[in-house]
Amino acid sequence: MTKKITILSLLIMLAAPRITWSQVDFVDFATERMIDSLLAHMTLDEKVGQMTLFTSDWDVTGPTLRPGYRDDVRAGRVGAIFNAHTADYNRELQRMAVEETRLGIPLLFGYDVIHGYRTIFPMPLGEAASWDSVAVENAARIAGTEAAAAGLHWTFAPMVDIARDPRWGRIMEGSGEDTYLGSVLARARVRGFQGDDLGDPLTVLACAKHYAAYGAAQAGRDY
Repeated sequence: MTKKITILSLLIMLAAPRITWSQVDFVDFATERMIDSLLAHMTLDEKVGQMTLFTSDWDVTGPTLRPGYRDDVRAGRVGAIFNAHTADYNRELQRMAVEETRLGIPLLFGYDVIHGYRTIFPMPLGEAASWDSVAVENAARIAGTEAAAAGLHWTFAPMVDIARDPRWGRIMEGSGEDTYLGSVLARARVRGFQGDDLGDPLTVLACAKHYAAYGAAQAGRDY
């Protein structure tokens, strides 16, 4: 019995496709060591800070930070800022994070880029009515490029909630009630925002939302 199992194992190994060294994705050990070293030097407050998302306020002149937020950035108590956009504003905050904090960890800037940034496209529910995933992907690519140029790294989109009650206040952010259409257009939006390489400075990180069953609210009673 043991001999049969051994022979069968050898046959499976011989039949399997061969993997060459060029196909192996090597771990970037230098980066791994740098990350391990950084984590070892971080205090607990700094680690918690990397998981903390602040939000900007807004004035007629543009985004503003509440009193004390800059001190929190300098102390390493902030990892990301929501609603912080425009290149000049984000550049100053990033300079502060990199040059005036103990460890110099850059901030992430996020924003709700839902249906365009400077160029405005139809709401996602309207785009879904077209059944045109190519057009949806192109719209997301344009929006992502414009957002990245304004200093953003991250968009809180696409919304993938399946919404079947038109009284819910956020139904227009998604692709409606059909799960298949919603999945096709969600993939298109992610491809548009992220492209083929998130290292490209003209791409932004997509963030599918929300929690499971969030779109199942009836009569808008989640508000």
